Amino acid sequence: MKPFSNLTRGIALAAVLTFGLAPAHAATLGGPLTLEDEGAFFVGGKTITSNYPGASLVTGPSAPGRITVNQMYVHYRIPASKHGVPVVMVHGSNHTGMTYETTPDGREGWATYFVRKGSSVYVVDHSGRGRSGFDPTPFNQVRDQAGSNPASLPTLFLGTHERAWLNFRLGASYSVPFPGLQFPVEAMDQYTMQLVPNAETSLAGGGANTVDALAMLLDRIGASVVIVHSQSGVYGLELVRKRPNLVRALVTVEGGCDGFTDKDAASTFAKVPVLSLWGDNSVGAKQIVNGDARRNGCLAAVNAIKAAGGRAALTLLPEVGIKGNSHMMMMDKNNLQVAEVILKWLGENAK
Repeated sequence: MKPFSNLTRGIALAAVLTFGLAPAHAATLGGPLTLEDEGAFFVGGKTITSNYPGASLVTGPSAPGRITVNQMYVHYRIPASKHGVPVVMVHGSNHTGMTYETTPDGREGWATYFVRKGSSVYVVDHSGRGRSGFDPTPFNQVRDQAGSNPASLPTLFLGTHERAWLNFRLGASYSVPFPGLQFPVEAMDQYTMQLVPNAETSLAGGGANTVDALAMLLDRIGASVVIVHSQSGVYGLELVRKRPNLVRALVTVEGGCDGFTDKDAASTFAKVPVLSLWGDNSVGAKQIVNGDARRNGCLAAVNAIKAAGGRAALTLLPEVGIKGNSHMMMMDKNNLQVAEVILKWLGENAK
């Protein structure tokens, strides 16, 4: 790649000054990354008829017609020297697959690091989220149909900066980091720009579409390790119920375990290794989502799987000497050290 000319630098600087945005940090990977293949595709799309597909400022209202919904975007990287099963990475609430890619301060993310370790990696955007798109019909209908009730509109939830700070355990009070926090708070502008609304609420079935699409993805690529995070913890559990023979192991990074039963433990989960991974400052966190209640629910699930003869573990990173991690541990400054914890566990439990 040729270096920037003085003119190019001047244009870039002018753009930054004009729009008042800090320039993005340059990504730094751990050396050359040799791939056999890289690309993207969709799974899970469904064709429906929409009477309210929207209007163009140029051409006016669109006539009713067919649109595609429920699709899930998948970005894959296949290393030249691949070994082992693929790894599927699933993000959480208000996020996209960017969760696992370059960190907010420009370091290597888990997606390429796992590739570097020899795994083919598939990173998804939930159905209805990010590059997967959403269904505009319910919004257009309220806008265009006389007598429509605005209360029928789906809620598009997007966590505020303040809520994200507390629930993702960056600190006990907004803008004051926990001592020793590993999250790169100096790059908060880059982090908050990647947050998006949970637009899957516009789809009939909501998150169930992502579970169905994940099952289709495994049907296509074969048995895989699945890493889920936060909101998608329960998606991971449901995926195991749907495709127990295709989930080689489930790694749930501070994911919820709601709805887990002893029947689950004695049937599908007795044959699928499960790791529940937790960062620092979750113990004693009673007033936030990613605290005691969620962690203790997963501990109960892990114990039930072990009692049924399965392989399961709940790991608190501080208890193994890794301290300061937030809910967004895949972005923390020691994210690759955390990745090694996962890789070591997979090597011992998911052969």
